[in-house]
Amino acid sequence: MTDIDDTDEVLGAVSTAVLAVTRHLSVAEVLEVIVRSARRLLGARYAALGIPDDEGGFAEFIADGVSDRQRERIGPLPRQHGMLAALLRGGETIRVPDIQADPRFGWWPKAHPVMSGFLGVPIVDGDDVVGIVFLANKISGSEFDERDERILTLFAAHAAIALANARLYERSLELSVVEERNRLARELHDVVAQQLFSLRLTARSAAALLETRPAEAARLLERVEELSGTAIDELRSVIVELRPAELDSSGLVDTVRKFVELAGRTHGVTTEFSAEGELLLSRAGEVEVLRMVQEAVHNALRHARADLVTVALRGGESIVMTVGDNGEGFDPQSGTPRGLGLLSMTERTERLGGRIDIDARPGEGTTVTVTIPCEQPTARQASIEGES
Repeated sequence: MTDIDDTDEVLGAVSTAVLAVTRHLSVAEVLEVIVRSARRLLGARYAALGIPDDEGGFAEFIADGVSDRQRERIGPLPRQHGMLAALLRGGETIRVPDIQADPRFGWWPKAHPVMSGFLGVPIVDGDDVVGIVFLANKISGSEFDERDERILTLFAAHAAIALANARLYERSLELSVVEERNRLARELHDVVAQQLFSLRLTARSAAALLETRPAEAARLLERVEELSGTAIDELRSVIVELRPAELDSSGLVDTVRKFVELAGRTHGVTTEFSAEGELLLSRAGEVEVLRMVQEAVHNALRHARADLVTVALRGGESIVMTVGDNGEGFDPQSGTPRGLGLLSMTERTERLGGRIDIDARPGEGTTVTVTIPCEQPTARQASIEGES
């Protein structure tokens, strides 16, 4: 890295990056931040981080410095061979001025970028090599030196901790989801199922008495109406718990603002947020818009390699959500880019009766615009009454 000469300052930057990755929600996001930070901190043209699988390949392989189009031309994920295998099996750092001149070098696909200087470090957890991180081609043209090696080794040590923390977090999240599903299932069984069972018995009794004792049947039918209303209320109370609590405490605008700010800090990119006008949305509509913002922002951060992401919400005759980035973009004629999640956003937009537009150009970023109708007074009032 050419513009940071003081070791303490470099190590501080490494620690800041590692602290940021521990706040991510998935192992994949952790890997992306690690490899991107490593490349920037040490001034390399290419960087990659791989987590091996048990079948001679890689369960995760995150590369930085290679465009999506070039990655598609390269082909499938690499196998555990050549220098990658040496890192995984030897468990020692490898630093060479020319990777192709090293006898451990194997081969790479035709579309693979040409690499010369190479610095690779195993990611070790106890006695196990759980991954590798490597850099290639110093941008300055110089070779990787001992200082680079020390810093990347420190980064790899922190990466092992970050990976362990992320996996523990994902596991705890999975357990929480299972526990919540079980709780909701018990709630539905203990409350709603009992109400429906009583409703069914009362309806059968009313049907049996309809011809011989119509007055008694009428009374039971009133009871059926009462029980059905209670069951609906109980079911609604369970469903409401699936709504993000922050939407009720802070509202849609503040919830989106906090999310955008946190995403920027976590990924180390600049984010901008703006909102204007009244956003007339039902409770369900607010959840859908929030999820679409999260999806679009995550796509920009994970796949577009953007350093600026903007989010805007605008109310009025219709509600417009816009998420833009200055990343790599893509050619719409070549098909949907990997990881865009367009289907999910399209389905959410259709549920709200709106439309989604994608404006993308190679090298010029991507803008996602979702336009949905705001609630008409009658529909809005019906929504409010249904939630009360």
